[in-house]
Amino acid sequence: MDQNRRVFLSKALVAPILAAHAPYFFRPRSAAKIECIAGCGAGPLGGPAREAKLLEPFGVAFDPQGNWYICEHQGNRITKVDTKGVITLFAGKDQDVSQEAELLFNEPHAVVVGRNLQMYIADTMNHRLVKIDMNTRKTAVIAGTGQPGFSGDGGPAVKATFNQLYAIDLMVGKLFITDLRNRRIRLLNLKTGIVVTKAGNGEKGVPEDGAEAARSPLVDPRAAAVDSKGNLYILERSGNALRVIDKNGKIRTVIPPGSQTDKDLNGPKHLCFDRQDNVIIADTENHLIRKYSPKDGKTVVIAGTGEKGDRLVADDPLKTQLNRPHGVFVHQSGELYISDSDNHRVLKMSNW
Repeated sequence: MDQNRRVFLSKALVAPILAAHAPYFFRPRSAAKIECIAGCGAGPLGGPAREAKLLEPFGVAFDPQGNWYICEHQGNRITKVDTKGVITLFAGKDQDVSQEAELLFNEPHAVVVGRNLQMYIADTMNHRLVKIDMNTRKTAVIAGTGQPGFSGDGGPAVKATFNQLYAIDLMVGKLFITDLRNRRIRLLNLKTGIVVTKAGNGEKGVPEDGAEAARSPLVDPRAAAVDSKGNLYILERSGNALRVIDKNGKIRTVIPPGSQTDKDLNGPKHLCFDRQDNVIIADTENHLIRKYSPKDGKTVVIAGTGEKGDRLVADDPLKTQLNRPHGVFVHQSGELYISDSDNHRVLKMSNW
């Protein structure tokens, strides 16, 4: 039997076996999954988070023990989901009980937790930053007087004035605060208590690439966060742009309006980073979650259809509908948490 015939017979014999077992021999790479993990029902606090009713979730944060916390903007509260998936009130007012509880917050937008079990909350319409010692449950105001305004740079943050604190980001003893109406990103040194401005001069405008960030205008900063290399990214809502400040304090725009091949950013509200320092963006008014790669400058959609809705397709985040998502958080495991705010739920993406 010649060589060609032997090859032909081998293929003829093997082909049916491969076809019958194709799912095993040619199994595709695991696809992204998405699920609702909190706010998927109308139940009260004290039960499973999945079945509970949430009130416009924005920020999400984890403690070192694996418990996680949801900042509910319209709920004026912080809820806690323990490692068993049970949700309870952690701080603020419980809307599900008849007795009057202390109303601590006024439309909070963000929550972060430090390794030393200190929680920080952007109490937006009270124009202040609140700290909760999670060991003792003691609460203290560490920035802002409670009155809107702009003052206090270079001095104690507790004597400074802010005007609608929006997003906050914690980075090695420092808090980056998006001071929304002042069009500034301010830095609070948690050791000294001193606050300074890192970006924005208070004027509305598009900053020039290469200019000093602290002396440049901003359009409408809604969120700021620092990557592992020390670059500070700023997301602007009505500016529909993503900007970055390098370690030398120079600002440049990396996603300007009109730069996308599909849809421009439309009212983006929040950002975070994955483990490769890609920027994850809650593109709120487009009802999308995007990923921007600093390495090649490309932006791709990773969740959402672009149409407002609540349809959830577990094995395809790109077929899942969102409704004005306001918060994104990447856990150290790599899982992405999405605050799908107007659907009053928190989604989790894995294998993305």
